[in-house]
Amino acid sequence: MNEDLILLLYIVPMLIGTLLMTSAGTSLGTALSSRYPGLIHRRRRHMLGLNIVTLVGFAISVHTLWITNKISEGGSVCSSATVFSCDDVLGNASYNVDPIFGVSWGLIGMFAFGTLLFLANTVAKEPDARWAERYMKFGFYLTAGGLLVIGLLVSYEIEMEKICQYCTTAHVANVVAMFGFWQAGKMHENGEWKDEESSA
Repeated sequence: MNEDLILLLYIVPMLIGTLLMTSAGTSLGTALSSRYPGLIHRRRRHMLGLNIVTLVGFAISVHTLWITNKISEGGSVCSSATVFSCDDVLGNASYNVDPIFGVSWGLIGMFAFGTLLFLANTVAKEPDARWAERYMKFGFYLTAGGLLVIGLLVSYEIEMEKICQYCTTAHVANVVAMFGFWQAGKMHENGEWKDEESSA
């Protein structure tokens, strides 16, 4: 299967998840509420969107780790003569591991997004738990810390003069998740966390 098509299969759900977390998600929630009644409520839409984005981030991280392992076996996945070449980025042994422990960035991404998915899903299932607000803050701090890692990885890409499409999509997922956790915390603080009363 074409690697750009696979990338699109990650981008489309991430866009849907992002849309659910914005004011534009209200229209989508209203349109789908006859089939999915929970989407009429802002908190439920928001948390569904956040779960989708963190799941996409986890899946992309798994994919980048797979690409790294495939390249180490002598294979080629998405080599290109253009600036977009995940093979050149993920196949560079000097840059594709963290500088301290030598762990693959794909594996680190898997653990990071797996943690974020756990936090988002747990809060979505138990929104009124005493620890829910603390989990949202932890998710925000984790994704904010991820910006430092993204900055480092982007500096590697600039040095190589190559861009990894999958890595960039994972970076965007982190930024969107950071917004999602921050916005969920604001909803909690502003008293917008409870489901709206039914108009019926």
